[in-house]
Amino acid sequence: MKQTLQLKTSQHLALTPQLQQSIRLLQLSTLELHQEIEQVLSENPLLERLDDPLDRSVRLLADGAINSAPASSQASEAPAAQGNGEEGGSAPAENANGEANDAGGEGGEGGGEGGEDWGEYGRSSGSGGEDEDGRPQLEASPVTLREHLMEQVRMTCCAARDCALVELVVDALDDNGYLEEPLEDIHARLPEELEIEFDELRTALAMVQSMDPPGVGARSAAECLALQIRRMPGVPMVTRRMALVIVEKYLTWFAQREFNKLKKALDCDDEDLREAQAVIRQCNPHPGAAFASDVSDFVVPDVIVRRAKDGWSVLLNPEVMPRLRVNSLYASLMKQGKSETQMNAQLQEAKWLIKNMRQRFDTILRVAQAIVDRQRNFFSHGAVAMRPLVLREIADTLGLHESTISRVTTQKYMLTPHGMFELKYFFGSHVATEAGGEASSTAIRALIVQLTGAEDPKNPLSDSKIAEMLGEQGMVIARRTVAKYREALKIPPVSLRKSL
Repeated sequence: MKQTLQLKTSQHLALTPQLQQSIRLLQLSTLELHQEIEQVLSENPLLERLDDPLDRSVRLLADGAINSAPASSQASEAPAAQGNGEEGGSAPAENANGEANDAGGEGGEGGGEGGEDWGEYGRSSGSGGEDEDGRPQLEASPVTLREHLMEQVRMTCCAARDCALVELVVDALDDNGYLEEPLEDIHARLPEELEIEFDELRTALAMVQSMDPPGVGARSAAECLALQIRRMPGVPMVTRRMALVIVEKYLTWFAQREFNKLKKALDCDDEDLREAQAVIRQCNPHPGAAFASDVSDFVVPDVIVRRAKDGWSVLLNPEVMPRLRVNSLYASLMKQGKSETQMNAQLQEAKWLIKNMRQRFDTILRVAQAIVDRQRNFFSHGAVAMRPLVLREIADTLGLHESTISRVTTQKYMLTPHGMFELKYFFGSHVATEAGGEASSTAIRALIVQLTGAEDPKNPLSDSKIAEMLGEQGMVIARRTVAKYREALKIPPVSLRKSL
């Protein structure tokens, strides 16, 4: 076999480290981006951040009050306070205690009269029963359901044995205030040497059910509602008795809006049933949910849409744009030739990151502006005016790939006059119209919300009727499609929307 050498020219796509970083940064959310930056800052000393990400965070003073001064002012005051001991001047002291000088007027010059006025102010406010300086304090930690119930137990004059059994029942409650575990199982788990009777545990449960909030300690939804109805003040006896019968025997019919069956079973008219229904609706099926400590997650917009003279304009949110630069000290050392090979590599990485960050926000702004230009009717008239839009249309307009548009519109948010929306919200499928055009699925969902919101509660619209009404507006849509959109909007079916 003869061996030969050949030259061959070919093309292939290679992802450089800079391009890989650009793609990774583009698909990160705002929170993930800041986490990535903090990690890079800890690894690369040549990169520094001009804006303090903790500048708007809550800082505490020594007395526990909230310090409303920004972190940048505190950082500038700290060196001045340290220099006071070396120079012995009064100017650094004034800078370090600027707030007191402003409040004290002439007393800031170091006179004894000003000091007496400040102390007198503190004594007079302290004698009042309110906060000494009126500064805002941190919010107290929320009270849990268990703490709320145990506080009521401590206020009762029961024996230690009874309090222990009540605490046992309280510990068995779930977050909604229900006792999911059967009382028999709880009694079976108790040690036999304690000689606890089942009636004692039942009495402890009755004590828990008599506490606030009403309905706590219930073992089912029917019992929870019944406990609240029995303790509800100002309800006529006849109405109370009928409401109790409904929740204890016919709760399924009531949930399914089977009003004809209820009237026949209770032998009552519409007015009596309507009064009982009003009483039941005042009850809370989840009495313990008010003590839940769920914290809502807030979203910071990446872009902001505002009305301009010639239409709608898009602006980048400066709050999410980190300000990065190369450290000037290290840069000057490298210019003097006093750097190592590793520092040269870190300098190149810092420049790449700054460039890719700038490119990331520029791409987000271009994509957002292109979306706004095609959805102007949405910003002027709302979701009913949304037009069909696909990723390819934006990609062809900007000369980018569809995958790039997909990365930009994922976990990026836009603040509009109609609320906060993810950029992907403005893209959606389409439905054909009788005129041969297309209607956005988002606009159809908005129309379904409008139609169901304006319907007669006594005669709600069925899915077929909604499809027929949309057809009258030129939108060809099947009944099952209406049902799919209605379920996605969490709108109950027609049987559950009917009322007396």
